[in-house]
Amino acid sequence: MAHWLLKTEPSTWSWDDQVKAGAKGAAWDGVRNYVARKNLKAMKKGDRAFFYHSGDDKQVVGVVEVTREYRPDPSDDTGVFGLVDVKARNALTKPVTLAACRAEPRLKKMALNQYSRLSVQPVTDAEWKIVCALGDTKSA
Repeated sequence: MAHWLLKTEPSTWSWDDQVKAGAKGAAWDGVRNYVARKNLKAMKKGDRAFFYHSGDDKQVVGVVEVTREYRPDPSDDTGVFGLVDVKARNALTKPVTLAACRAEPRLKKMALNQYSRLSVQPVTDAEWKIVCALGDTKSA
């Protein structure tokens, strides 16, 4: 299983919205970056991703699971970009802020700290465990 981080503006799609989508989940659409597209294409059913609120919040707030793999995004008129479906698994007991990730020496090379604007990012197994520990979650 691979791990990822998905960024969203909470005013557009929040953790509460994701939870309300229920067991069916929702499409992670609207991605218009080629590196992010490559990462979406690499996602497999069952992979887990941190749900990250960007904007003013700048924090990991939950964990989602990929429920459907890459396919064309119907909101993309060019036909170049795609989407995956994800469902909420669990909220972090303590949200993990960008500042906390930057302050943690073991996360120095984390994509979030290197490419903060990238909307779909890989997360290593070691980084996953560290952020889960910081967020006081074991069920991720």
